[in-house]
Formats: sequence, C-alpha cells, structure tokens
Amino acid sequence: MPYADATSSHMCLTCGFIYDEATGLPGQGIAPGTALSDLPVDWVCPDCGQPRDSFETVD
Repeated sequence: MPYADATSSHMCLTCGFIYDEATGLPGQGIAPGTALSDLPVDWVCPDCGQPRDSFETVD
C-alpha cells in the first residue's frame, strides 16, 4: 500500500541497485510512495534477484 511520506532510499548490498520509495517502480506495478517493507514478500532486486532483506537504508 503506497504512503505519501515514504521517501527512504534503499540499496541492494549485492549489486548497488537503489530502490527509491518516493519513485517506486511503476514499470513493475509498484506505485510511487510504496515503502520497501510494503513490497510483496517475494519481491526481489530487479537487477540481481536478491530478496528485499538484502537492502539497506541509505538516507
């Protein structure tokens, strides 16, 4: 569920991909404002396939 105040960025510790909550991933159906913790449990990094628990907040 998207939240208007979700503005953190998270980096994949394996490949360095940045997931920006403010931007989301519209191409994957993830709306802007979607917190990392609100992504589906089976969501993986679009660049390397690592699970979402492989991400660290970088704000």
